[in-house]
Amino acid sequence: MTNNDVLRRLRYTFNFNDQKVIAIFAAGDLTVTREQISNWLKKEEDPAYVNCPDTTFAAFLNGFINERRGKKEGAPAKIEKRLNNNIILTKLKIAFNLKAEDIIEMLASVNFRLNKPELSAFSRKPDHKNYRECKDQVLRNFLQGVDKKFHVQRRAKVQVKNQETETADKLEKILENKNYKAAKPNASKIYVNPNKSKTERKPGERKVLKLKPKDIWGE
Repeated sequence: MTNNDVLRRLRYTFNFNDQKVIAIFAAGDLTVTREQISNWLKKEEDPAYVNCPDTTFAAFLNGFINERRGKKEGAPAKIEKRLNNNIILTKLKIAFNLKAEDIIEMLASVNFRLNKPELSAFSRKPDHKNYRECKDQVLRNFLQGVDKKFHVQRRAKVQVKNQETETADKLEKILENKNYKAAKPNASKIYVNPNKSKTERKPGERKVLKLKPKDIWGE
């Protein structure tokens, strides 16, 4: 996966606008323009597409950590000159404050199996005997798991749907408790338009609309 791919997926998952992306870069001590962001987010076949350099994307990831976890006092985080999937995965793990079990669970949510020793091998130093390279397939599935867990719009829609369901259930229970009968066949005739003038009102009609429950639902 390219840096552009990861940037594009994170922007989509969290629904970041250009100003927010600029702010995240700034949190990583790097100033970028809206035009640069636009070119990084374009598809590779687009003539205006520009590759996002490793040092630039490292600053974004550092800024993403600072945005989510708060900026630590002292010297700023190291901006790597060269990035790979292992470093990107580690930085995202820090940003989301994830434990190994959390990552394994997120991968499982998108039907990708990985055990704890395999995961820990990605965090080893390259010269360690148990070091393993994080393949694109692992990082891609991890980002899918991130999207499934954090996607802003989808979570909002689920919350709205749950609220609508809860409201409907409450209304149904209220109606059941009231044990309302069907409305009177002639209940609509009791309605009187309060805006009618005295001459328009028929004898016996109310001057204002003030119906009692028994007028509609019966005794």
